[in-house]
Amino acid sequence: MRYAIRLGLTGLLLTMAVPLHAAVETVTDLQREWALVTYELSPEMKADALASLGEQADSLVEQHPDDPELLIWQGIVLSSYAGEAGGLGALGAAKRARAALERALEIDPAAMSGSALTSLGTLYHKVPGWPVGFGSDKKAREYLSRALQINADGIDPNYFMGEFLFDEGEYAAAEQYLRKALAAPDRPGRELADRGRRGEIQALLGRVEAKL
Repeated sequence: MRYAIRLGLTGLLLTMAVPLHAAVETVTDLQREWALVTYELSPEMKADALASLGEQADSLVEQHPDDPELLIWQGIVLSSYAGEAGGLGALGAAKRARAALERALEIDPAAMSGSALTSLGTLYHKVPGWPVGFGSDKKAREYLSRALQINADGIDPNYFMGEFLFDEGEYAAAEQYLRKALAAPDRPGRELADRGRRGEIQALLGRVEAKL
């Protein structure tokens, strides 16, 4: 499902900052807090929490503007915020995410096992196309395919390729990628993220099987 561009102001005005669980000073901190927000917070709290985490990511990138891993996580957090917040601010956040990921790609395409490629592919898949946004199924497929060339067995590139193919109606191919994602090796220190992602994979596999 593409990002909804809603007209209301819900999610755009932050009435109060949402406290993070701990200080965010490194890439590892960003990974941890993003997983906590994504998989443990209630839906009504996620947009504000991601906005707060995005400010932390922005600060880190200002201090280390050429760190591809920080840029990738800035892009991931901004993308996640766009998906949760909707409204007039969603597209702006998505554009900022694209810029951060493209910068990371310029510095090191293989950083974090090609995560900039995976995240860019997902952005192009989920953002609306012209005239509303910059979304492109052609670019989504291209970036996701390039990510899989770098990280063929990874949970994220296989999941997001499977999601893309499901939305394209290519159900048999989607199932193959999703099953590969489900069998992906655990990532040290990413236990919560891996557990949450596997739940998303299982849910999507159920939808795929209903189509086959």
